[in-house]
Amino acid sequence: MTEVTLDADTLGIRGVNAALQALPAGARARVLNPRGRDNLAVGLREPVTVEIAGPAGHYVGGLGKSADITVRGPVGPGVGENLMSGGIRVAGDAGRAAGSAARGGTIVVEGDCAPCAGIGLAGATLAIAGDAGPYCGWAGRSGVILVCGDTGPGLGDSLFETVIYVGGRIAGLGADAQAEDVDENDVTAAKILAAACGFDHMDPENLTKVTSRRFRSRFGTSRRRSRVPGPDHLFTATA
Repeated sequence: MTEVTLDADTLGIRGVNAALQALPAGARARVLNPRGRDNLAVGLREPVTVEIAGPAGHYVGGLGKSADITVRGPVGPGVGENLMSGGIRVAGDAGRAAGSAARGGTIVVEGDCAPCAGIGLAGATLAIAGDAGPYCGWAGRSGVILVCGDTGPGLGDSLFETVIYVGGRIAGLGADAQAEDVDENDVTAAKILAAACGFDHMDPENLTKVTSRRFRSRFGTSRRRSRVPGPDHLFTATA
């Protein structure tokens, strides 16, 4: 197995990304001294494992497919933007618009998320261990968002078929969003997701489910069938 160490101070953003994109399938890489740099580990297409050893800036892991990325610290706005598959784990807080327009894969945030987390989500899974700011899930088209803590106002504003689970308090729902009680299928889905993400601080049976008033999205019954994320769909790397 190929294992490499890349120093961002020496290589710069372009050098680090070029080296990561050249890695063969199954390779592992550790990026040193990220120092909040933007656009790290973007556009990766091979099933590689990347550890970023410190805080990262904007759009870390964006446009990715198949890679598993762990950031050992907080990240700036747009983590995992347009992610297609694979997974990203953030060992800290995430800036604005985490997981925006992500089409597949799983993004795990071990801290809190700034406003607009999951905006335009289009099939991915976004799991947040802490709180989410205002307008989480705004215009979510499909996929799943789990917020273990509280959410700000405007939750699910202009929601389509994304399903949102909240373990804490909801400051206010957005236009077209509605709150529902969870059923047995929801509890099972939440347990699977929490276990895969390493979340043991939330009660899957005490969640609020938020869906669209217009589309009445339910797992297995919505027009476009937003499905329960199975183990094959989830990010499985350990923290």
